[in-house]
Amino acid sequence: MIQVFVTGGTFDKEYNYITGELYFKDTHLKEMFERGRCEVEIDIKTLMMMDSLNMRDEDRAIILYNCSRTPAERVLLTHGTDGMVATAKVLAEANIKDKTIVLTGAMIPYAFGTSSDGFFNLGSALAFVQVLPPGVYVVMNGRYFDWNNVRKNRQTGTFEELGDDVDNDNE
Repeated sequence: MIQVFVTGGTFDKEYNYITGELYFKDTHLKEMFERGRCEVEIDIKTLMMMDSLNMRDEDRAIILYNCSRTPAERVLLTHGTDGMVATAKVLAEANIKDKTIVLTGAMIPYAFGTSSDGFFNLGSALAFVQVLPPGVYVVMNGRYFDWNNVRKNRQTGTFEELGDDVDNDNE
């Protein structure tokens, strides 16, 4: 069984057509797994619905607690892309034994339809969480990255491996 934890992020944002603002209502994950005809045994639990730019140490402690306490050996965590690497670091440094933890997100809300990368990222993350060895990974854009060798490129809107000249402190 794969434990899926929802934390919000762009994945689950809705668009208010009157005010033009993005907001959270409910997660789209159940619908996404159904539309994708997922036949993998999963358990979806919402931990929070928030933008990762607003995530604090206390919020990451909740994520860590749930990842460490779940009996599942494979964990898929949906997360906002801006704070994803910071949360991956917290999880990795906690040294959770014998679990594969994959974080994924979206640059465009799922509610925006076919323009969203969320559906593709979720499918990729579901596949990678089943085959990667224990550890903490970020899965975006059809690729997986070790937690300590990835950054969000804010110019291209994609995730990439760190280069020798890249400083990851700006995450």
